[in-house]
Amino acid sequence: MHKVIFDTDPGVDDAMALLFLHHHPDIDLIGITSVFGNASIETTTRNALFLKQAWNIDAPVAKGANETYNPNRPHVDWPAFIHGDDGLGNIGVPETVDIPCDSRPAHRFIIEMVRANPGEVTIVAVGRMTNLAIALREDPEIASLVKAVVIMGGAFDRPGNITPAAEANIHGDPEAADVVMTAPWPVTVIGLDVTVQTVMTRSLLADIVAAGGPRARLLSDISQFYIDFYENHVKDGMVVHDSCACVYVVAPELFRTRSGPIRVICGGIADGQTIQKPDSQIFPPNDWDNLPSQQVCIAVDPKGVLDLIAGTLSAYPNA
Repeated sequence: MHKVIFDTDPGVDDAMALLFLHHHPDIDLIGITSVFGNASIETTTRNALFLKQAWNIDAPVAKGANETYNPNRPHVDWPAFIHGDDGLGNIGVPETVDIPCDSRPAHRFIIEMVRANPGEVTIVAVGRMTNLAIALREDPEIASLVKAVVIMGGAFDRPGNITPAAEANIHGDPEAADVVMTAPWPVTVIGLDVTVQTVMTRSLLADIVAAGGPRARLLSDISQFYIDFYENHVKDGMVVHDSCACVYVVAPELFRTRSGPIRVICGGIADGQTIQKPDSQIFPPNDWDNLPSQQVCIAVDPKGVLDLIAGTLSAYPNA
């Protein structure tokens, strides 16, 4: 079993990833931490609580950061044109959800759960890295106690999706991402290099609904706005970015990785760009030296990933 804390900014593809974690038999979801990104922290936290309630998820929700690691960064508008005004595809999420958050802020929740389960916790982070960076700032020793950190973000051998240089999660808080990438814990980055190859079609989603019952039906309703957005980018479907990171936790054999330290550009025209120095190459002294070697996914088995997602989301049709 993998003990997982899911750090998320729900978000349509976040919802699919959450249901995957909830359903997969090898995942013990021990916490959900919200962060701002796809919407405000108030909206993403409410959405996490809404999904927890709708899908009968036991894991507590801890409310996270509402501003970037560097508080002087200018605000970036929420991508409502991708995720809807309510962050979940304009399905009409209630303004309030009548269940409480955990009493701890997200970064304290992460610290205390990691310390209570040394060497066992995998953090799957699919939004901005702000909560993780704050946790490291407050308690740097947790880096030696975390089993793994799996990140959805970045673009290494292809352009970004928010600028030619940067992917949206990293661009949203580059300073936090650089802290997380350079910390002495094992990081695997699932970036656009592989996620854009995993496209869930309307037909596959319909098959999941037919097999998966009410939970899958809610997920499909949430996803329609997102699929409509993607019609300008992919044919008849949506890219399942965040679910790819969750799949990696249970099926890393579906991915191929490259090792080497990673830095994130903070500022300037390439703000948010992720750059890896491959371990296989030698360079003169530079800012990647003496940093931990991390893993970047550079290839994927798209069919294997989609089959695993579909099978997992289709489970528990009567729940």
